[in-house]
Amino acid sequence: MPVNPWTLFYFLTILSLSLPYYSFVALAVNQQGQALLSWKHSLSGSPEALSNWDTKDETPCGWFGITCNFNKEVVQLDLRYVDLLGKVPSDLSSLLSLSKIVLTGTNLTGSIPKEIGILEALSFLDLSDNALTGEIPSEIFNLLKLQELHLNSNQLEGSIPVPIGNLTSLKQLTLYDNQLSGEIPSTIGNLKRLQVIRAGGNKNLQGPLPQEIGNCTDLVMLGLAETSISGFLPPSLGLLKKLQTVAIYTSLLSGQIPPELGDCTALQNIYLYENSLTGSIPSKLGSLKNLQNLLLWRNSLVGTIPSEIGNCIQLSVIDISMNSLTGSIPKSFGNLSSLEELLLSENQISGEIPAELGNCEKLSHIELDNNQLTGTIPYELGNLSNLTLLFLWKNKLEGPIPSSISNCQNLEAVDLSQNGMTGNIPRGIFELKKLVKLLLLSNNLSGEIPREIGNCSSLVRFRANNNKLTGAVPPQIGNLTNLDFLDLGWNRLSGNIPEEISRCRNLTYLDLHSNSIAGNFPDSMRKLVSLQFVDVSDNMIEGTLSPSLGSLSSLTKLILEKNRLSGPIPSQLGSLAKLQLLDLSGNELSGNIPASLGKIPALEIALNLSWNRLSGAIPAEFAGLDKLGILDLSHNQLSGDLRYLADLQNLVVLNVSYNNFSGRVPDTPFFAKLPLSVLEGNPSLCFSAIHCASDFGDRSTRRRAEAARVAMIVLLCTACALLLAALFIILGSKRRGGRGFGGDHERDVEGDGDVEMGPPWEVTLYQKLDLSIADVAKSLTAGNVIGRGRSGVVYRVTLASGTTIAVKRFRTSEKFSASAFSSEIATLARIRHRNIVRLLGWGANRKTKLLFYDYMSNGNLGALLHEGSAGLVEWETRLKIAIGVAEGLAYLHHDCVPAILHRDVKAHNILLGDRYEAYLADFGLARLVEEDTNSFSANPQFAGSYGYIAPGEFYFPPHQIQTS
Repeated sequence: MPVNPWTLFYFLTILSLSLPYYSFVALAVNQQGQALLSWKHSLSGSPEALSNWDTKDETPCGWFGITCNFNKEVVQLDLRYVDLLGKVPSDLSSLLSLSKIVLTGTNLTGSIPKEIGILEALSFLDLSDNALTGEIPSEIFNLLKLQELHLNSNQLEGSIPVPIGNLTSLKQLTLYDNQLSGEIPSTIGNLKRLQVIRAGGNKNLQGPLPQEIGNCTDLVMLGLAETSISGFLPPSLGLLKKLQTVAIYTSLLSGQIPPELGDCTALQNIYLYENSLTGSIPSKLGSLKNLQNLLLWRNSLVGTIPSEIGNCIQLSVIDISMNSLTGSIPKSFGNLSSLEELLLSENQISGEIPAELGNCEKLSHIELDNNQLTGTIPYELGNLSNLTLLFLWKNKLEGPIPSSISNCQNLEAVDLSQNGMTGNIPRGIFELKKLVKLLLLSNNLSGEIPREIGNCSSLVRFRANNNKLTGAVPPQIGNLTNLDFLDLGWNRLSGNIPEEISRCRNLTYLDLHSNSIAGNFPDSMRKLVSLQFVDVSDNMIEGTLSPSLGSLSSLTKLILEKNRLSGPIPSQLGSLAKLQLLDLSGNELSGNIPASLGKIPALEIALNLSWNRLSGAIPAEFAGLDKLGILDLSHNQLSGDLRYLADLQNLVVLNVSYNNFSGRVPDTPFFAKLPLSVLEGNPSLCFSAIHCASDFGDRSTRRRAEAARVAMIVLLCTACALLLAALFIILGSKRRGGRGFGGDHERDVEGDGDVEMGPPWEVTLYQKLDLSIADVAKSLTAGNVIGRGRSGVVYRVTLASGTTIAVKRFRTSEKFSASAFSSEIATLARIRHRNIVRLLGWGANRKTKLLFYDYMSNGNLGALLHEGSAGLVEWETRLKIAIGVAEGLAYLHHDCVPAILHRDVKAHNILLGDRYEAYLADFGLARLVEEDTNSFSANPQFAGSYGYIAPGEFYFPPHQIQTS
């Protein structure tokens, strides 16, 4: 059909007029807006915050996060903590007017685009708190107007570029918490206007702090903590007159603290702890009138504490603990009216505690423990009304506990243990309403426990064992409803256990052993359902055991030995499902052994019923005690045979001597190795290898049988000696470097060829280590083996930095190794103690699992005792090792929440440091003490090495160890 020419003209006219309109609508926003919209469209998310970025606007000046100048040019892009889910904009050619970019916390990924280098007007760039990767582009250092550069909290790699010295206008540089490496370039000294540099948390940032830093005369903050910065601090720091904070802690600094630091008169904070600084503390630091925090702990500082520090009248915290300082505490510290914390623990400080500390009225924490302080506790400490913590334990203090301490109404924790304190416990100390922890262990305190103890309603832990306290346990103790830990063993207490103690419903630990307590064991204690540990041994408690003891469902250890208990053992004790240790020895108990004891699922440490008047046979149910490590039934009147003990595979100690047992001794390897002394006193008991004595009617036959028995023993001993000699020769030729980490030389775990060291690797480091998995792999050779155990092999590995560590490689073929690997990480990563080996980190790939530890040059205690060098060690050193192990166990058992059971404490798992310091190691069998009923029966096998049982796990007297 023909088209009307007028109609066509009309349509074309309308179309030509409308096209410019639609084009204008589509392209209304200017070129800068188009660039920003293009970036918005590239984002993976659809941030609600950018919803008003509209194409219809003429300019982006009204958009969220956008600021323009008077010429409607974009000068600021400021978006904070918005989920953009994209990359940093790279199309910046139309945004040359930008002077400020802030994209912090916006979930950006990828690298920093080099195109940022064209923004010549840029003075502020903040891309912090994202997930940016790659290196810092050198183009950024063309931005000569840049005053602030914030790239912290990303995943940036590489080194700090040398051209950073071009940014002569830079005032703030924050690069912390990345993965930067290399050294700090000396060109940093060109930044004369720099006020803040923070590059901490870059574990591979290394090398010395360049002396050119002294040219940055406007510097206020110097932060390089948790890096691998090493070497000496440059004296040029003294040129920084405006410096307020120097924070280079948990690094690798060495050498002396430069005295020139005392010239930095504006200094407020010195954080140099956890390094390897040596020498003495410069007296010139006393010139720092503005100093507020002086933290130098865990270094190798020596000498005395300068009295000039008392001139720093603004000081709030002094922490110089864990060094080797000597001399006395300066009396000038009494001038520090702003002092809140004085921490000098673990040094060799001597002399008296200066009474002048009583002038420091703001003091809240005093920790002077583990020194050689003498004299008395100053009465003037009672002036410290803000004092919350007073730790003076393990010194040589003497005299009475000053009654003035009761004036410190804010006290929460007091530990005066391991001193020579005398006199009574002041009554007023129990009037402290906030007191949670009172530790007075191992002193010479006497007198009675004050009745006022009932007023200390907040008390959770009270320990006063190993003193000379007399009188009865006051009934007012029942008022302490928060009490969790009561330890009064090794005193001279008398009277009865008060019935009122049953009101301490939160009590979990009760130790009254080695006193003169009499009367009956209170039936009311059945109410203490939280009790886990009870030791009232070596007292004069009499009467019968109440069946109500079976209601203590949380009980793990019950120790009632050396008392005057009589009557039968209640069968209800079999209801204690979590019981690991039961000791009723040295009493006058009678009757049969309840069969229910053989059904306690957690009974794996010890069962001691010796020295009683028990009769009857061993219950058949005892065959179910397949986790039990120690069984002592000696010195009773028991009869029958020993057949139900034949299958107890985890027994390491057994004593059935002086009973009326008969029949044949079970024919098992365990019984074959038992010494005769644990079987003697049973006239009718005989060995299966010879005829029983009752089968012979005449004396000559008995003599022949006895002779045969002796001959067999001699032959067995000779064979064992020859076998041991052969093993010694074979193992001696194969042993290499056995004085390293301290693992067992039990058996080869797996061949070196079974290691897979290829990627991908997951590596977690808890300390500063210049560690490469490739370098570690090269050292996992037979020549570097220093220990072998059930779960793996331990190697000595020297890193590229020269640091020597111990690396434990786990077996790949056993489930046990996987659980041991997880157990060590879960245990050691959450604890820190001077007598527990330090876990430096771990690495794992598809097949191989590695743990990194501190290397111990003196090997392990097993090697020291059994490989011929023990005679070179003095008795003082041996005692030091024993105390160190005890303190490590005490920390695990009583100061970890929840407590930790090592479960394999033995000589080869005790490592020795340079000065024979003891370190507990090998936590592959460790576990937490949980509330779960099944937590103690998760592993059906006895936890430990054959022939060993951890002394801390069956009965390591807590009264002999110090915790705080």
